[in-house]
Amino acid sequence: MALTIGDALRRMGGGGPAAIEARALMRHVLGCDDGYLIAHGNEALTPAQAEAFEALAARRGGGEPVAYLTGFREFFELEFEVTPAVLIPRPETERLVELVLERVLPGAAARVLDLGAGSGCVAIAVARHRPRAQVLAADAALDAVELARKNAERHGTPNVRVLRSDWFAALAHERFDVIAANPPYVAAGDPHLDAGDLRFEPRRALVAGPAGTECIAAITAAAPAHLNPGGWLLFEHGPEQGSAARELLHAAGFTREINTWRDLAGLERVSGGQS
Repeated sequence: MALTIGDALRRMGGGGPAAIEARALMRHVLGCDDGYLIAHGNEALTPAQAEAFEALAARRGGGEPVAYLTGFREFFELEFEVTPAVLIPRPETERLVELVLERVLPGAAARVLDLGAGSGCVAIAVARHRPRAQVLAADAALDAVELARKNAERHGTPNVRVLRSDWFAALAHERFDVIAANPPYVAAGDPHLDAGDLRFEPRRALVAGPAGTECIAAITAAAPAHLNPGGWLLFEHGPEQGSAARELLHAAGFTREINTWRDLAGLERVSGGQS
């Protein structure tokens, strides 16, 4: 008897998060939306479709992230292509985008820098909501740069420029009104690196060094030379790094509006200051 869409979803999903993941994999296999899955639950899968779904379900059972299996992840109501070369965009990083948008007026021709751009999700989300802003997305990894360029083209954001740069190394004397960053901030040896999706994500984008704050320290120290007067530096960090982040901002010469903002879970997530 042929396997139906509904049977395949129940076999993998059951309820809760597993059911959500099962639907995501089925949508990917069939190239459809949730409405189709609901309306066609009794429809039989072709042998090729059933084989493809079961292969993806088995890989998910082995721990591979759904975003890497489907090749896409939604962020700030936009769909981004993702690969194992970049971090998977996460909801908590949307707080960083919100804070950037609060500091760039809708009609302003501001200059915005996104450091450690990865898939380009932060830069592109800002550019879509602030079409007059000029947004530069920078990443040290060539494969990330190429992916960010694809995503910028996908979302029709001509105001995004993507550049390969190890933090500020390739930016010479360029200055910006807002610098945003989602740098590596996990300490080497952190047990979370061996759990969940983190096992499959690029270590270079996760691990900062023994303390976990090494990349934040490098960015805060160099940022003042690349900010226009009154410009802002905003960066994501771990929920227990807020105090250290504020100390690094003070040490770098930021004296105005130093603050830490919480994400929707109530955790300290983004810190920043004004030049």
